[in-house]
Amino acid sequence: MLNTLKAPLEPSLSLAEGLAALTTVSACYQCKKCSGGCPLTFAMDFYPDQVIRLALLGQEDTVLGCRTIWVCSSCETCTTRCPNQIDIAGVMDWLKEEALRRGFASPQPGVTRFHQTFLDTVRLAGGRLSEPLLLGLYQLRSGGTIAKLKSGALTADLSMAWELAKRRRLVPRLPHRLKGIKEIKDIFAKAQKQEKP
Repeated sequence: MLNTLKAPLEPSLSLAEGLAALTTVSACYQCKKCSGGCPLTFAMDFYPDQVIRLALLGQEDTVLGCRTIWVCSSCETCTTRCPNQIDIAGVMDWLKEEALRRGFASPQPGVTRFHQTFLDTVRLAGGRLSEPLLLGLYQLRSGGTIAKLKSGALTADLSMAWELAKRRRLVPRLPHRLKGIKEIKDIFAKAQKQEKP
């Protein structure tokens, strides 16, 4: 369900300036090709073209507090369709980071938890993704394991994991570490340093 703005516009240009350093968002002329191709608009409160427009209009609270930036799966369909080569998926990622940096509560805590778990899994597995580790960590962080056990949902999850493992779609071991493990650790250390205000 799409939102409509009810309050008068009170622009702040710091968000637009930050985006301008990332990509040429000011080149957006609202053709709506990004929104027309997005497979997730059914779950968004603002369409991608509206997020870009609101950001350019300086509506920081509206943009950083919206559900759209968290629903975006970074599939890059919007970026591919943009006639002005605006990296819209990159804008959505940047807006997520900015929302976290400014202390905005995520309207999609499960999505935020998954993003963090994904990064932690890559860090712990030495630069590669380990699906069993990702699934296990996410399950622990999501909570409700006891409730899932009582309802039988955990048994169903484990049964599905077993079926995937039998078909070699889920390999229950950690991947081989990459040779450049020091560089990977440096990347994570640098990212953590930048996250701190």
